[in-house]
Amino acid sequence: MADVSIICGSASDAAIADKAKKVLDEHKVSWDYQVISAHRDPDKLDAYVRTSSCRVYIAIAGLSAALPGVIASKTEKPVIGVPVSGTLSGLDSLLSIAQMPKGVPVACVGVDNGENAAYLAIRILKLAKK
Repeated sequence: MADVSIICGSASDAAIADKAKKVLDEHKVSWDYQVISAHRDPDKLDAYVRTSSCRVYIAIAGLSAALPGVIASKTEKPVIGVPVSGTLSGLDSLLSIAQMPKGVPVACVGVDNGENAAYLAIRILKLAKK
């Protein structure tokens, strides 16, 4: 069982996931890594979220950045969204992640900031140990 599930919407986001993995490794936090698009493979994403035993999700996505919100709609576990730069320097992704409807919370870190997503996941996990 991995404590943190890192999901990228596209293989092109792997460098940002690598930043998160490095921080989690340094803190000896187990992780699982998947590339699953909320748009291109919604059934696979649904199955993965339904069966995952992780405790926190890190969802990395650009453009419309639907991935974090879709994951949050399918679980009550914490979801941390990482917007990816690209179009509009990542502002479009940041706003997509930050503007979730009531009842579908997603934490949002800075654009391309996989490290802070990992640090936030670690803090969330520490709360469960208290």
